[in-house]
Amino acid sequence: MHAAIRTLGLTRRFGDRVAVDSVSLTVPARSVYGFLGRNGAGKTTTIKLLLGLLRADAGQVWIDGIDIARDRIAAARRIGALLEAHGFYGHLSGQANLDLARRLLGLPASEIGRVLELAGLAAQARRRVADYSLGMRQRLGLARAMLGAPPVLLLDEPTNGLDPEGIAEMRELLRELPERTGATVLVSSHLLGELEHSASHIGILSEGRLVLEGALPELRSSLATELCIETDEPGRAADVARAKGVELTREGDVLIARFAAGTDSRRASAALNHALCIADVPVHRLAPRQLSLEALYHRAAQSAAARRVDPAEVDPAESSSP
Repeated sequence: MHAAIRTLGLTRRFGDRVAVDSVSLTVPARSVYGFLGRNGAGKTTTIKLLLGLLRADAGQVWIDGIDIARDRIAAARRIGALLEAHGFYGHLSGQANLDLARRLLGLPASEIGRVLELAGLAAQARRRVADYSLGMRQRLGLARAMLGAPPVLLLDEPTNGLDPEGIAEMRELLRELPERTGATVLVSSHLLGELEHSASHIGILSEGRLVLEGALPELRSSLATELCIETDEPGRAADVARAKGVELTREGDVLIARFAAGTDSRRASAALNHALCIADVPVHRLAPRQLSLEALYHRAAQSAAARRVDPAEVDPAESSSP
């Protein structure tokens, strides 16, 4: 699949601090890519590098196939962005604010109605922005980002400060955007629950490093280490599982098989299923337990931390040159 955004070894330093550390990410076209990480992980810096607002110390960026180092202007025209600071004129209506933006971009007036409809603001278009709720201002920012139908949208913390209803509305809008507009959406957030039901792909940033990336369903499946089993004979099922080296626990009417860390859960699940069939244990359902986005994040962060070596723990004799 064509990559709408691709980076290779993207690095940015601020003095001695490495804010973005050799990040190589791939955002598939027409995906909703959840760019996740705690505050200070490097998400906003990465977005500014993608937008050309900051220059990288190393690495490359391609936007819709365009190398921004070779043609920054052409790449910028392929992107619409919603950053935290909106910069709207409060005394003007939402429609008038968009009209100013579309004139600067040299776009036809018909663009205003199109993006207002997409953002769900058509009914409030003539109200003063000063009278808009925070959620409405976020939608207006999204409408401005969509002017000219750019194929790539970069949205930095679009649900910041919204109430639960506003978050739910924004989440639904983000999920629908690729199908309704054909755009690829990269949305950054430190609130994992926001993207649980809207992101098709995720990238997790921890201390400036990309520690996990891929299609969300595939990541959940590959990292699943628990199996849900429903059977009328839980005792016999537990005996069969124990003989295979798998311990079962019971949660209501469901048995939970937990595999050791590092186990190929697909192969282990298939082997356990085969053993249950051979033993003639009736199984009504056997399925991996779906990991939440929060669980995926914590596993990725813990794995990344485990791979890092504390310099104080390194034997000087081992690190010295021969």
